[in-house]
Amino acid sequence: MDTSRTPGCMVYSCTLRSNDGYTWAEHMNTITRMQALRITTYGEPEVARWQEMPIPEPGPGEVLVRVAAAGINFMDVHTRQGKYHDSVTYPVRAPCTLGMEGAGVVEKVGPGSTDFAPGDRVAWCVSWGAFATYACVPSTRLVRVPEGLTLVDAAGVLFHGLTAHYLAYDVGQLQPGHTILVHAGGGNIANLLIQLAVARGVRVLSTASNEAKQARAREAGAEVMAYTDFDTRVRALTDGKGVDVCYDAIGKPTLRQSFAATRRKGLVVNYGSVGGPVKDLDPIELGEAGSLYLTRPRLADHIAEPETLRWRADEIFQHIIAGRLRPALRYENGWEHIVPAMEALESRTSLEKVVVRVSQDA
Repeated sequence: MDTSRTPGCMVYSCTLRSNDGYTWAEHMNTITRMQALRITTYGEPEVARWQEMPIPEPGPGEVLVRVAAAGINFMDVHTRQGKYHDSVTYPVRAPCTLGMEGAGVVEKVGPGSTDFAPGDRVAWCVSWGAFATYACVPSTRLVRVPEGLTLVDAAGVLFHGLTAHYLAYDVGQLQPGHTILVHAGGGNIANLLIQLAVARGVRVLSTASNEAKQARAREAGAEVMAYTDFDTRVRALTDGKGVDVCYDAIGKPTLRQSFAATRRKGLVVNYGSVGGPVKDLDPIELGEAGSLYLTRPRLADHIAEPETLRWRADEIFQHIIAGRLRPALRYENGWEHIVPAMEALESRTSLEKVVVRVSQDA
C-alpha cells in the first residue's frame, strides 16, 4: 500500500482485481448492472438499502462517471430524512440514489455534452447518485480534477470547500482588518472558512463544544471559546463593538446570541440549522439588535453557472495542492462504510470528513 501524500491529505493506493483475475478496468467493461444505495421512503438509517440496477445511459447534457470516491455529509442524512421533499433549491425526491458529492472518471458522454471526454478525471457536488458504481451527472455540475490532487481528496473537499469559499468571499466579503465569529469551529465547513479568513488577514473568533474541536479551531488560526455566554465574551474581545460578520450554522440555540455578538449594521450569516430551525423570528429583532443584516444563503445559488462553479473549485483545489488549505479527511475503503459514516455524522461522533474510496482510480 502506497501512503504518499497530497499536501494536507493522506492517499491510499492499491491494485484492485476481480475474483476471476481480471484487472478492475477489464472487469468493468464486461458488466451492465451496478450497485446503488437507494431510498424509496424517508426515515431512519434502515430505509437506505443497496440495490442492483442497470447502469444508466447519460441523457442530453449528462455525463456517465465511473465513481472512484464519494464524500459523506449532512445533506445525505437530510435527504434520507426527507428534509428536501419540498425544496425548490434542492429538488431531490424519493425514490432516489443517495450521495450528492463524488469523484471519478468519465465513462461516456450524452448528447450535447462537449466539455468532457471519456477518461477525464472529474468531481461534483449537489447532484445526487454518488453512492453507486456509476453516476449520471449534469455536465454543468462537473469540475476537472487537476494533476497533483487525488480523486479521493477532490470528492472529500469539493462541497465543503465551495461552501467556505462563497461564505468568505461573496457573502461575508471578508477583507483584512475584519473581525468575524465562526460557530462550531471544529466542524469541516467552519474550519475551512477559518483558514480562508485567516489567510485573508481577518481576525477570527470561534466557538466549539469540546476540547478536541476547540483545538482544531485553534490550529486553524482562531481565538476559541465555549458557547456559554459567548456573546458577552465576544463583546469583551472587541472592545464592546461586536464582530463584523457572524457565521452561524447552528440555528435555534445560538442565533439570537449571535445577534448580540454582532456590531451595529453588521451581518449575520445563518448557513445551517443543525441545532434546530428558528421559527419565531420577528424582523424587528434585527432592528433592535443594531440594524443587523441577516441572510440564509445556499450553495446551489452560488454555483449556478458552470463558470462560477469551476472557478471556485479550481481556487480550492490549488489551495490544497499548495498546502495553504488543510481539510481534515478520513478515508475508508469500500461501500460498506457509507451507512455507518452517516450514522456517526448524525450522532455528532465524527470529527473528520469521511470519504469512501471504491476504485483504484481514486
